[in-house]
Amino acid sequence: EGLRARPVPPTPKQGFKVCVCGGAGNLGQPLCLLAALDPLVWELSVYDRALSLVPPEGIGCDLDHLERKCRVKAYSLVTVQKEVDHLRECLTGCSLVLACVGVPTQGKSKSELVKYNGSMVNRIIEACARFCPTAVVGLIVNPATAVVPAMATLYERAKLDPRRICGVTCLDAVRANRFVHEETGAPLERLHVPVIGGHAGQFTSNTALPLYSRDARAAALPLHRRDELTRRIRSANEEVTNAKKGKGTSTLAQAYAAWRFGHAVLSGLSGLRTQEYCFLKSDACEGLEFFTSRVTFGPSGVEKVHPIGKLSAEERKELSEVKRLLAEDIQEGLLYAKNAEPWGSA
Repeated sequence: EGLRARPVPPTPKQGFKVCVCGGAGNLGQPLCLLAALDPLVWELSVYDRALSLVPPEGIGCDLDHLERKCRVKAYSLVTVQKEVDHLRECLTGCSLVLACVGVPTQGKSKSELVKYNGSMVNRIIEACARFCPTAVVGLIVNPATAVVPAMATLYERAKLDPRRICGVTCLDAVRANRFVHEETGAPLERLHVPVIGGHAGQFTSNTALPLYSRDARAAALPLHRRDELTRRIRSANEEVTNAKKGKGTSTLAQAYAAWRFGHAVLSGLSGLRTQEYCFLKSDACEGLEFFTSRVTFGPSGVEKVHPIGKLSAEERKELSEVKRLLAEDIQEGLLYAKNAEPWGSA
């Protein structure tokens, strides 16, 4: 007769409330699906603007039919409505907020993206500070290396922990592991190629530094092949956009990587301390206030930011250039925060 297909994992004794901002978008939808499927998620808020191509209420209704304990509720606002005035129910009680928002990058400079995307994220962060100030907030936004410092500074200005604002950079390590697997044939479950520095996003790709020296199979590759893999990791977004013939960007792999981050946060909150890489305020790298490095998530959120550790000669050389580029992005983010209107102003 065979076994009955029943892909429903056991429900843990403790679950959490999660919000995905931008949940009706091309990235937000698969990210919401992954969140709703995770047994650690018992409540999911799906928030987006009412003008979204797919109404957020439709996404919420669709996900609420899954074989999971998770209850899903959608929230939408029109353009003139501010998150801080209308998302009390949506955000109250959230342990994790993932914000995947932003305007299309085509035809815009980095400074323009910081302005436009910073403004969108700023409104969400203000609402988080009001309604879920202890939540970990993961930002999937371009350019993360400027927007994250801006938002963390605004959080700190509000007397909140700036390390609760994290740039989600896991996709760089996901791609590094995959590409090394393709090159070496080594089992993916045994590969671990961390990527530190910044993030291989729009305008910031050269701030991502893969550490091949941390994995024996990757370290054994010839230098020219490692250099080629680094270039591919840094240009992977363009690779996906070209494959989609300009009609989209990386959404599915990004959703997978973003939920890898999200699951690490929730695992830590549940008592199972879990490590993941993200971009946040730390002293991991001398001379920089923000850096992508290994973080331990625990019951209180970010428990420890680990030092960079030992690097190869090639990696140390690369790090100097990464630091120079990062310093420029961080300064641009801090300037945005300096000029931003105080929260609560009209």
